[in-house]
Amino acid sequence: MKKIKNVYIVLFSVLITFFSCQENKYEIGNVIIPSNITVSMEVVGQDGANPNGDGTGFVIFTAKADNVTNYQFDFGDGKKNVDPTGVIRHRYTEVGVNTYTVIINATGTGGLGSSITTEVTIFSSFSDVEAENILTGSANEQDFGSSKKWYWQANRSGHVSLGPVSDDYGNGEFAYGAWWPGPDAWDDEKGCMYDNEFIFTRTADGLTFEQTTGPAFVPGTYADFLGIGANQCYDETVATNMFGVKNVSIVPSESKAALEGSYDTKDYRGTTFEISDGGFMGWFVGSSTYDIIYVTNDELMVRVIEDPATGEGAAWYHKFTSTKPVKGASYIYNDIVWEDDFNTDGAPDPSKWAYDLGTTDIFGNVGWGNQEAQSYTNNSENVIVENGSLKITAKKDGSDYTSGRIKTQGLYKFTYGRVEVRAKLPSAQGTWPAIWMLGSNHPTAGWPFSGEIDIMEQRGADKSYVEGTCHWYNTAGSNDASYGEKTSIDTASSEFHLYTLEWTDTAIRIYLDDVEYYTLTNNADLPFNADFYLILNLAMGGTNGGDIDPAFTEDTMEIDYIKVYQ
Repeated sequence: MKKIKNVYIVLFSVLITFFSCQENKYEIGNVIIPSNITVSMEVVGQDGANPNGDGTGFVIFTAKADNVTNYQFDFGDGKKNVDPTGVIRHRYTEVGVNTYTVIINATGTGGLGSSITTEVTIFSSFSDVEAENILTGSANEQDFGSSKKWYWQANRSGHVSLGPVSDDYGNGEFAYGAWWPGPDAWDDEKGCMYDNEFIFTRTADGLTFEQTTGPAFVPGTYADFLGIGANQCYDETVATNMFGVKNVSIVPSESKAALEGSYDTKDYRGTTFEISDGGFMGWFVGSSTYDIIYVTNDELMVRVIEDPATGEGAAWYHKFTSTKPVKGASYIYNDIVWEDDFNTDGAPDPSKWAYDLGTTDIFGNVGWGNQEAQSYTNNSENVIVENGSLKITAKKDGSDYTSGRIKTQGLYKFTYGRVEVRAKLPSAQGTWPAIWMLGSNHPTAGWPFSGEIDIMEQRGADKSYVEGTCHWYNTAGSNDASYGEKTSIDTASSEFHLYTLEWTDTAIRIYLDDVEYYTLTNNADLPFNADFYLILNLAMGGTNGGDIDPAFTEDTMEIDYIKVYQ
């Protein structure tokens, strides 16, 4: 290994002018330049079979010098650190075998220093491409330039919480917000940070992070350490590393919480991201290392350990979303009772979902009673969970069409609550996506006596709006009855949006991105006071799909998650 030794001296002069009636004496102490600087390295796991290490990427550097007060390390991968002992462990995270130029500066009194340069070749094998793709909105590892914006999940309670770093009182308290469950949605005190925007980008050189909108929130535990006012927002004069593009390293988790704990009965992901140059995600606690608890297309939950120098032993839990919350909707139901985040690749969870199959409904109506053109299958080409989403795909099959329709019938039903579905819709003419519900008595009562609640439908001829509708039988007039409303949407097929139903004994309300556009007064004469089950499907043609594009080959409705609150 090549070593280049440099010695530099900073010359300075001090001009002091005194006007005094008495004599004063001032003395500057000895200025000593560190000398005899050396550095050695231990590549973790290095042996005859693994000349560049065991794949963990760890290297232990040991620097020595005479007359030294501090050592500054520039590891050559965009990261730096300071250590007074000269012994420091660093992890290189770029996958593969790579060589880095490392510069160590030994600093003495008066700020004078000597430096030494060396090279290290290291093998790193850890990767989590799926997490990288979700964070950046990438389609794959080569999707350079792709980026994704994240926001505080301010519309949900507990978007920040607090727990111990490693204390365990018998129930794994080190792995969740045991000390403080966090604020309610749209908390007034935290409101100053809700405009924060965080962007992850995939580049040819790796991932980057940038906070584009401030300010930073400083909690009391860290504010006391800094000697500033607690629990308020500050600009970059306090949080000096808030802005600017930073590098992001993806590494395996090492914290006790990630290795031993679980959150909401689920194991941590086991992946950590580190933001270079002191970067952080809005909550300023002197740390840039984040354990990923879970990440989906729309949700990111992380754990960050506050700077140990505070002595607080605090770990913070943060929840972010890629859909910017809009303050306005005030929901009645806020406790999750059922959900599917579609995080397990393969067929939909059979404990939650069943299939409707074929071209005929249970009453023998061909085209499912709506003159639909498709045949529903349970084939993976039509219904599959992959990359954190449920994908229902309609396909041309010769002169016919296939698609998918899944339901919770016989597995889950409920009366009253809030249903929230984050979805991206197909764009092709003739596609008819639907997120809806039928009364559980449908097999015996039939339609429309069972009632139908359409949380979201989109017609095949016009993709510039979505609509919500309720159907029932009007006993007073002895006729089928319905009431629907529509709302405009420009990016239904290119972006995920939030489709929400809130259903009580007095009203049915439907929302697009937390903005209400539909209200139906509920009463005892309507069928909307009994159990219903959920349905997700993509039809072709029919009464709402209309004419199918002759050039159609396939298109997809993608569901990020579905949640039921009561």
